[in-house]
Amino acid sequence: MTAVEHAKVLSIGLHPRSLDYSALPDGIDEASLTARIAAGNAALREAGFDVVTCLVDPSPDRAEEAVRELLKGDAFGLAMIGGGVRMMPEHTLLFERLVNVLTEAVPGIRLCFNTSPETTVDALRRWIEP
Repeated sequence: MTAVEHAKVLSIGLHPRSLDYSALPDGIDEASLTARIAAGNAALREAGFDVVTCLVDPSPDRAEEAVRELLKGDAFGLAMIGGGVRMMPEHTLLFERLVNVLTEAVPGIRLCFNTSPETTVDALRRWIEP
């Protein structure tokens, strides 16, 4: 494993408004998830990471378009794809499309994965030092 030094990070996750909360554990709703994401992003900034957040729609076409647009403007060395995209079977195609667009558009980009907004700092630290 080779760490990426001082790279800009693209953090991709599902927009909280796009989730079916009836399928999630009790106590998780749009407001609580939005607050957890905001706290996770604040923790990333406090840890010194240079992160661009991209909250996507579950539509693979719209998500791919949003990511491609962000990739035009910055040079990213690392991309983090959130658990909502990866761990929910109904988003398998979305996950595949995101991985493929990232590796196609940015050859050599590293990928990392969190399990919740609270574990994003740890996921990034596995690959990059702020």
